[in-house]
Amino acid sequence: MPIRKWTRSIGRTPVAGVISTAFLLFALLSSESNAQTAQGFQNWIRSFWPTAQAEGISSKTYNAAFAGVEFDSSVIKRATNQPEFVKPIWSYMDGAVSDVRIKNGQKMKHQHASLLARLERAYGVDRHVLLAIWGMETAYGSIFSNKALIKPTIQSLAMLAYADPKRSSFGRTQLLAALKILQNGDIAPSQMVGSWAGAMGHTQFIPTTFLLKAVDFDGDGHRDIWNSVPDALASSANLLKDAGWETGKTWGYEVSLPSSFAFELADGSTTKTLADWGKLGVKRVHGRAFPRPDDEAQLIMPAGYRGPAFLVLKNFSVIKRYNNATSYALAIGHLADRIRGGGGFAHEWPRSDRMLTTSEREEVQTILNRLGYDTGGVDGQLGSRSRAAIRHWQKKVGLVPDGFASGDLLEALRKAR
Repeated sequence: MPIRKWTRSIGRTPVAGVISTAFLLFALLSSESNAQTAQGFQNWIRSFWPTAQAEGISSKTYNAAFAGVEFDSSVIKRATNQPEFVKPIWSYMDGAVSDVRIKNGQKMKHQHASLLARLERAYGVDRHVLLAIWGMETAYGSIFSNKALIKPTIQSLAMLAYADPKRSSFGRTQLLAALKILQNGDIAPSQMVGSWAGAMGHTQFIPTTFLLKAVDFDGDGHRDIWNSVPDALASSANLLKDAGWETGKTWGYEVSLPSSFAFELADGSTTKTLADWGKLGVKRVHGRAFPRPDDEAQLIMPAGYRGPAFLVLKNFSVIKRYNNATSYALAIGHLADRIRGGGGFAHEWPRSDRMLTTSEREEVQTILNRLGYDTGGVDGQLGSRSRAAIRHWQKKVGLVPDGFASGDLLEALRKAR
């Protein structure tokens, strides 16, 4: 029944029928809207062809890549409807460095011992770090058995390019790179799968990174990070090597600080040798010595002065080339140490601290700006300028200047405004 004619009958319908009729009307309208959106997506795919052709993509590759590709609203929901929740670093670390992940990493270490030894000789990257990346990114490949988490890469990237204004440029760039991978013959379209954001294979390379850093380590003529563990781990090792990995050195050390320590030095950018940090009273936990006192490091306190502190070396920043988040690099480094056989952190996380939501972090920035401290804007992202502003205010009012934004800090700022 046409919708206009069908709606005229509502006035002659009993109340219960009106309710069910309204639901049916909504369903029909939603169906039409979805159909139009899906059609718009197919139109966009056709319109993108000249762009791909200009980049050297053949019609054969293009048609094969988009065969069966459908509108997937879940990609946009994942991209734009993230919950306003900040996971505390201790919760993140609990999940990232779980007993199961450590155990499975040690199992993979023995299972792939020969491969890992060859990778270390070829690239100089610690095998435990490669295992940690593999474990963090896809749980050692087990994620591929969960169909709810795996999506066709072409479909995901096309959806981002078509329907996500914030990520459309990223989506278009990565989509073109993905098409080039297919045209090179490294993988079939049906096997090119990954995350909703287009990260692919065992070690979750985005397409542009694949084109630059992926390696055919098993020698079969294809750079296959989806089905070949040697190719996937070698590709990660190649990325880290090219980013400046220092062979034979670690990512960092957990340390203890004296009560009189100048906490404003823990800004993640002040660089000193380990020996010079030692002169300031910074000591490695468990009474251990630093093996190379001349190594340079920065001091970080990811949960403020009440949590663990770390001196991080160059390899820590190299790990961040994989994912530019302190929590990620710390998780990779710690998971690598645990797979090697090391223990947990000596200091406890301040689990009683309340973490701030995005709106509360914006409030922190707003108050600090009103008090004369430049946070570099109000965006809820507490970057280096915001943390510096927090430290300056904390020092002025007699608080420990650790630059950490907690619930207690927000309450203190509210009283001061």
